[in-house]
Amino acid sequence: MKAEDILDELKELSPQEKITRKELMEILKKYARIISVYDLMMATAYMRKDGEYVHENYREKYLEIYIKYFIMRMKEVLENDSYEDGVIDKNAYDESFPMLERTFEKERLSNNDDDKFPLIYVITALYTTFILEEPIHPVGSEFPGHLKVEERNGTFLCPVKDNQKDNVNAICHLCLAEQTPDI
Repeated sequence: MKAEDILDELKELSPQEKITRKELMEILKKYARIISVYDLMMATAYMRKDGEYVHENYREKYLEIYIKYFIMRMKEVLENDSYEDGVIDKNAYDESFPMLERTFEKERLSNNDDDKFPLIYVITALYTTFILEEPIHPVGSEFPGHLKVEERNGTFLCPVKDNQKDNVNAICHLCLAEQTPDI
């Protein structure tokens, strides 16, 4: 089983009239099991290196959020048996495939077929969006200008979502947060 095989299994759900959280979680757990501690360490090292380009005022917050909510979500995926079952937003799920496929190409850390970073990325995005029904950047994530992802009256708002609308590779297209209206 290779990391990119997850895409085939996810596509197999697509023809169904309804897709349950349980069906999606079974696939996410199956692939989370092939991610080793070494894979997580490599992904963490990559994110720390990538964080060097983040303005130093935001760097530690960036690293804390991304490592906690991105890398460490694999453990949460494996252990989560208490999610609420039900159906997921099938249109959003079906529309996510082009972006997920590009993620496997764009997010590679190396030319090694065993690179699990894209798999971690995809599992985290799908888990956060369809199982937890939360924005991909957690509430409180801070962006330059002291702008933060927030929740108002049950709606998640992101101050930079519209900045990514023309970026076909942005995971923001999958995220359920809406653009913060007053920005």
